[in-house]
Amino acid sequence: MTLAVTGGIGSGKSLVCSMFAARGIPVYDSDLRTRALYDSSPGLLARISSALGTDVSGPDGKADRRKIASAVFPDPSRLALLEAVVHPEVRRDFSLWKAEFDGAGVPFVIIESAIILEKPFFRDVFDKVLVVDAPAELRLKRAMARDKATEEMIRARMAGQRFSDGAEGEIIRMSADYLIENDGDIAELSRKVGEIYDDIIRKTND
Repeated sequence: MTLAVTGGIGSGKSLVCSMFAARGIPVYDSDLRTRALYDSSPGLLARISSALGTDVSGPDGKADRRKIASAVFPDPSRLALLEAVVHPEVRRDFSLWKAEFDGAGVPFVIIESAIILEKPFFRDVFDKVLVVDAPAELRLKRAMARDKATEEMIRARMAGQRFSDGAEGEIIRMSADYLIENDGDIAELSRKVGEIYDDIIRKTND
């Protein structure tokens, strides 16, 4: 079984994933794996450059993420071009990664991604969804402290995500199989993760 763990910036989804990992659950970090694929997947960088119509490699021949960002944002059509090239590679990489645990006695695996619910291409990759959320102001403070960024910068990033206090955010929370409100301390968060872990194990064994 694959559990998708998702949430907005500053929600604490990576911390939640680390708590699952401490319980022996493998975690596929989509952001880290994607960045690695830019330089490890044969021909991917060249295909990205071709799709975007500009060279996005740096002096060392590896991906220059600032060039990619400036070529894509804030034009949604160019972001779609990038995703059309990258997402099939990510999906293939995840499938290969997950296959490594076949027969290993792992009860389930996790794919961590902030955007997975927005992308129909990945809908059949996961079986259950865990949304990690927190009040907007708390997420703002966490992200500012973590990224050493200004309030304006973080609010701009938050505005571009579907996880908000509005109607769309509420729909996402209500449709999730599991929801963690990460508005307490570490001990409380660990307890909530443990409850979800136990529930999944119980249902897997039924």
